[in-house]
Amino acid sequence: MTKIIIEKSGLAGADQLAAYLEKRLAEIIWRDELATESGENKFLQHSSAFVCSRHFADEHGGVSGVIEIARSIKTGRVLIIGQDRDAGFSVTSEMKGNLMHLNMAAGDTDTTKLVPDCVNNYSLQMAASLLLDDDHVAVSDARSLELMALARRVSKTDVTVFINGPTGTGKEVLAKFIHHQSGRAQAPFVAVNCAAIPENMLEAILFGHEKGAFTGASTANKGIFRAADGGTLLLDEISEMPLGLQAKLLRALQERKVTPLGSQREIDVDVRVVATTNRNMLGEVKEGRFREDLFYRLNVFPLVSRHLHERIDDIVAISTILLKRHAASLDAIPALADDAIELLLNYRWPGNVRELENVLQRALVLCSDTRITAGDIMVDGMVNEQLTSSRMMQADSQQFLSA
Repeated sequence: MTKIIIEKSGLAGADQLAAYLEKRLAEIIWRDELATESGENKFLQHSSAFVCSRHFADEHGGVSGVIEIARSIKTGRVLIIGQDRDAGFSVTSEMKGNLMHLNMAAGDTDTTKLVPDCVNNYSLQMAASLLLDDDHVAVSDARSLELMALARRVSKTDVTVFINGPTGTGKEVLAKFIHHQSGRAQAPFVAVNCAAIPENMLEAILFGHEKGAFTGASTANKGIFRAADGGTLLLDEISEMPLGLQAKLLRALQERKVTPLGSQREIDVDVRVVATTNRNMLGEVKEGRFREDLFYRLNVFPLVSRHLHERIDDIVAISTILLKRHAASLDAIPALADDAIELLLNYRWPGNVRELENVLQRALVLCSDTRITAGDIMVDGMVNEQLTSSRMMQADSQQFLSA
C-alpha cells in the first residue's frame, strides 16, 4: 500500500485530501505521528510521498528546508500545495518530477464548497493523482470503491478472476491493479487479446512452440504462459477464443502445465490467471460458443465493471489521471474549468473511459496553455456532427458550382 505523509499545518482541506487518498487505497500518516520513536520505527522505511502547504515550506526554510524534512523521513516524492487565489491552478515540478508544486484554484481553496468526498474538486483530485503511483486506480463512486475493495481483497490470493464489463470500462486496468497489489507484483504481468490474434497462431502464442513446429517457426518460442511464470496472465476477451483451443486452455489451467507445439514434453507453469470479456458468458455457454467447464473454471471470483455514465463520480478522478498521462509534462497540466467539468459529467460516454481519454487528448490540443474550458471539449458525437455538416457544405458547394 502507498503511504503518504501529510503535514496539515497551514494546509486547508488537509482532512478532505486525506479522505480522498484513502479512497484510492493509500495509507495516510500525519507528520505529527512521527514525533515519537515508535512512530518513526513503524513508518519511516515505507513512506512514498510527503505533502505540505507552501505556508509550511516558507516557515521551514523554503524548498531546501522541505527537502531536508523529506530526507529525514525517508520519502522520495514531495508535493507542496499553494493556495494563492490570484494565481489560479498550476502545476510545476523540479528534480525530475520528484518535487512538485500545486497551486489550487480559487474555488478549490474554499473548503465550505467541497462536497464531503471531494468528488468533483479538481485540485484535490489532481493532488491525489500527483502523489500516487501511475498504477493506482482513480475512483470516487461508492460502488466503484466497493469494486476496488473486492479487487484488493482477491489480489492477496491466487484464485482465478473473471472480469465482465462493457468495452472501454477499464477491465485491463483493474487486472493490473490486482497484479500490483498481489504477492506476484515483482513478477511479469503479461496480457494477450484473444480476439486480436489469428486462430491458427493463438495456440503457439499461448503455449509456445519448438523450432520447426510449423512453417515459419525458425526459432523456438516459450509462449506467454511461460513468459508470465511466477506472475499474472491476462486473457483479454476470452469469449473470442476458438472452441478447439478452449479444451487445451482448460487442461493447462487444471494441470498447471503446458505443452509447446512440436514437443511431447509438459512444462510446469505457475501463473495467476485473470480473464475478461464484454459478453454475457452464460448466454455464450447456452449457445454452445463457450465451454461450460472452462467458464466455471475461470469464473472463480467474478468482478463486474460498469459503464462510465453509471458512475459519474469517477469522471473527474479519472480525468486527472488521463491529463497527467497525456500532458507534455507535469508543468503542462491544465486547469479543468467548471463548465468543462459540467459537460463531462452530463455526457453519456457510449465509448466509456476510452472515449473520455480521446476527448481529453483533443482538449489538450485545443486549450490554452493553462485551462480547459467547455469550448475545448469535443465529444465524439460533436465530431461526427461537424464532419457531417462539413460534408453537407461541400456537397452544397459542388452542387452550386455545377448548376
